Amino acid sequence: MSKSFESVQEVRDGLKKVNYLADSGIAGVVYLAQRLGKPILVEGPAGTGKTQLAKSVAEMLGARLIRLQCYEGLDESKALYEWNYKKQLLRIQADKSSDSWSEVHDDIFSDEFLLTRPLLEAISSVDPVVLLIDEVDRVEIETEALLLEILSEYQVSIPELGTITAKQIPMVFLTSNNTRELSEALKRRCLFLHIDYPDMDREKEIVLTKVEGITENLADQIARIVRSIRQLDLKKAPSVSETLDWARTLILLGIDHIDAQEAKDTLHILLKYQTDIAKAAKELSVDK
Repeated sequence: MSKSFESVQEVRDGLKKVNYLADSGIAGVVYLAQRLGKPILVEGPAGTGKTQLAKSVAEMLGARLIRLQCYEGLDESKALYEWNYKKQLLRIQADKSSDSWSEVHDDIFSDEFLLTRPLLEAISSVDPVVLLIDEVDRVEIETEALLLEILSEYQVSIPELGTITAKQIPMVFLTSNNTRELSEALKRRCLFLHIDYPDMDREKEIVLTKVEGITENLADQIARIVRSIRQLDLKKAPSVSETLDWARTLILLGIDHIDAQEAKDTLHILLKYQTDIAKAAKELSVDK
């Protein structure tokens, strides 16, 4: 990267300037990852700010964010590179009068016909890059092995072109929702960071930072209610992003003080299973 962090506090302050409220643990891992040139494996419940951390670090550094969204069936052609076969075929047809196949071969297997995908794009970039490999736990073991190979050496071997080595080491974030266990080899390569639901005071601060026009009193009520709901036995606890959606909903409805009925009427913003909504509604009725 073009800019090196000088301290953990610098990282924390920089993230705050781009509206990401990091505690000292998060800021410390980001600082060490950049100084050591190591990827960060970020685990934790969905909606706790794992993806946003990578986006915020890129914004803070003024770096380009390159994102590889992982999914079942992701392969090398979508993650690394593939050849533009249609363009190659057109060139072969245009050069069919040529007597030398080697000349045609060297021509069609050149940079002009290479389609770069996120991993190769991040490695070959001359400008500072933050590479986000999102939801890495969704890919198969074979694709995980490919990621490990790339992140170990920061280089890619393309048989027709040779080895492409990184011009600069990107900051790399891998996020996981723990839908499957990742390999020990991948974990050893990375620094580990677990982002859990924030405590009440930090969630209140996040709401105040992210939701325009909200009062401190309403933000405090929201953080307290969400904390009490998360303590229930739910299929899916409300994420931070859903807390923010709920706060914006209350602002739109003109609610500046939440009573039990208003909370129950808007629970569908926070919770996405009817059984969870019923449990939370019952809890709110008891609290009342």
